[in-house]
Amino acid sequence: MTLLRRLAFLAAAAACSLPAEVSLPALFADHMVIQRDLPVHVWGRAGEREAVSVEFQGNSRNTQADDLGFWSVYLPPVAAGGPYELTVKGTNAITVHDVLVGDVWIASGQSNMEFALQDANNAQAEIAAANDDGIRAFHVHRAVASHTVLDVTADSWEPATPQTAGRFSAVAYFFARDLRRKSHVPIGILESYWGGTPAEAWTSLASLSADASLMPVFATWARVNEDAVRTKMRRKNQLERWKAEVARAKAEGKTAPGRPWAGNDDDSWSPAGLFNAMIAPLTHFPIRGAIWYQGENNATEEGAPTYPRLFQTMIQDWRKAWGEDDFPFLFVQLANFKTGPNSRWPELRDAQRQALNLRHTGMAVTIDIGDAGDIHPKNKQDVGARLALAARAVVYGENIEYSGPVFRQAIPEGGSLRVRFDHAGGLKSKNAVLRGFEIAGADRQYQPAEARIDGSTVVVSSSSVPAPVLVRYAWADNPEADLYNSADLPASPFRSGE
Repeated sequence: MTLLRRLAFLAAAAACSLPAEVSLPALFADHMVIQRDLPVHVWGRAGEREAVSVEFQGNSRNTQADDLGFWSVYLPPVAAGGPYELTVKGTNAITVHDVLVGDVWIASGQSNMEFALQDANNAQAEIAAANDDGIRAFHVHRAVASHTVLDVTADSWEPATPQTAGRFSAVAYFFARDLRRKSHVPIGILESYWGGTPAEAWTSLASLSADASLMPVFATWARVNEDAVRTKMRRKNQLERWKAEVARAKAEGKTAPGRPWAGNDDDSWSPAGLFNAMIAPLTHFPIRGAIWYQGENNATEEGAPTYPRLFQTMIQDWRKAWGEDDFPFLFVQLANFKTGPNSRWPELRDAQRQALNLRHTGMAVTIDIGDAGDIHPKNKQDVGARLALAARAVVYGENIEYSGPVFRQAIPEGGSLRVRFDHAGGLKSKNAVLRGFEIAGADRQYQPAEARIDGSTVVVSSSSVPAPVLVRYAWADNPEADLYNSADLPASPFRSGE
C-alpha cells in the first residue's frame, strides 16, 4: 500500500470510528438557552448500543444509542427560568452549567445581520450598557458543505457583557434587548450568517430542486463556476497582497486596510451550501422563531425575478426542517442605498413584501433609516426595534401597531387611483407634499403622480396619465419616501402590478 493510500485509509477509518464516550453537539454548552414551553430535545453520540440517560429540571429519560452511536431523547417542556444544570450520562458524564430557559431565535442572512455591535451607532455607550445575563449569543462559524452535516463549529454561548457584546450581531442584540424589556424572559440568539451570500445558499437542495421556477439559481451557479480555477487563483493572490499590506501597516503604526470583499469565497454561493453546514445542524434544536436580513446579493438582473419564489421557498423550507409548524419568520426589507443605474433593489424589496402572504411573518421596513452612501448603515438600533415590534405583536400577542402601511389594493376612481393599505391608521406625510408615488396607464409608462392622503387611503393622479391602472411607491434604490402611519412607521415600497 502506498503512503498516500495508507493515509487515506487511516483518515477514512478515523471518520467512521464511533465515539467511545457520550458526547453532545456544540449547542449544548455552559450558558446555553433552551426554548421554553416546547419539549426539550437532547441528542448526541455515544458508543454502539451504549446506555444513555439525560436529566433536566427533575425530568429524566433513558435511551440506548443505535448501531452508529446516535441517540436522542425528548423531555417535558419547562417554563422560563434558571440557571439550571443539564446532565447526560453514559460510560462518562457531562454536566452543562448555567442553563437558562427562555426564547431562542436564529439570526441569519448576510452582512447587515453580521454587522457587529462594535461598529454600530453610539457603539461605545451601547457596549458599556450591554450587561444583561439574560441575553446570550451562540456564534456559528462560516462553513460550506455539499451535504447536510451533523454539527456546527461555533464559539460557545456568551452572555451579553461589556467584554463580549461588541462581537454580537448588532441587529440581533438590539432585537433581543427590546424583547427582554417587554417579555422579561431570557433570550438566546443563534447567530448564523455570512456576508455577501445569496438566499439559495441558505435553502435546502431538496426544496430548490423540487421547483422548476427556481432552476435559474443553478444556472447562476454554473456561470459562477465556469472559470472557477482562475477566479480562485486571483482571489488567493489578492488575499496574499492584502496580508502583506496589513503587515506593512502594522509595522509602520498605520491603520490596516480592511479585508477585500469577493463574491463566493470558499464556494459560499453554492446552492444549499450554507444550509447544509450552518442551518441543518441547528434544526434539531427547538426555537421560537427566526430573524433574517438578506437580499442585497440577490438584487441583480438575474436574481431579482426569482426572489419572490425563492424567498418564500426558503422560509417554508426552514419551517419544514425545524418541524415546528409555521414558526414566526421576521425579516428586514432592504434599506435605501444608492446602488447605480442598473439597480434591481426595488424589485427585491417588493419580493420581500410579497412574503408577508405567508402566515406568521413580519417585515421591518427600513427605507427611511439607510445610508445612501453605505450599504451597511450604522443605525441598527431602529432595525432591531422594528423587528422586536413585529415579534411583540406576531409572537407575543401584544395589541400594538407593529408595521408601517402595506399596500392592499388600488381602485380606479375616474382619472385617479385610490390606494388602500393595511396598517393605515393615522396616515401622514413627513413633508408638506407627499412624494414618491408614480402611476401608469395601459402602456406601463410611469409618470410622477400628485398624491394626497384621504383618511386611511391615498389618492394619486397625474395630468399625464388620464386613465391610470398601475401605481407604485418609493420605486428607486434611494427613493423619496414620506408616507407614515400614526406609529411613525414608514410605508413599504410597492407596485400594484408587474
